[in-house]
Amino acid sequence: MRTVKKSEHNAYQIHYHFVCPVKYRKALFGFFDRENTLRFICREIEERYEYEFEQIGIDTNHVHFFMSAAPKFSPSIIIQTMKSIIAREMFKKHPDLKKELLGGAFWTEGFFGATVGESENKDVIREYVRKQGFQTNQLKLFDF
Repeated sequence: MRTVKKSEHNAYQIHYHFVCPVKYRKALFGFFDRENTLRFICREIEERYEYEFEQIGIDTNHVHFFMSAAPKFSPSIIIQTMKSIIAREMFKKHPDLKKELLGGAFWTEGFFGATVGESENKDVIREYVRKQGFQTNQLKLFDF
């Protein structure tokens, strides 16, 4: 069992599984430098916000985030924050992406989001994300 996390005014055990597709389902990942940039950006987000990325699974055209966040943040605010910061920094560090995306947005407007329980449900999701990297060579898994 994971320990209870504490923030300034809260104690919590909240885990989320988010999946964010790249705009037009373009295969933008699968390149070491881009994936490394994504991991670096997520670490910076962790330092600035009360978010913790437990695992990140990167496929060529979408990203799985298994994470927790303080309860003061709604899932839509978490996603809005993550997607906007990641997009801005990815475009800044990899300007060639704007050409691939016709100068537009990095992510699709939608996303998949689910809360993950602390017991079996969490283990099932963690195992699902873990197996993705072994079943296909497309998804790469990074523990944080």
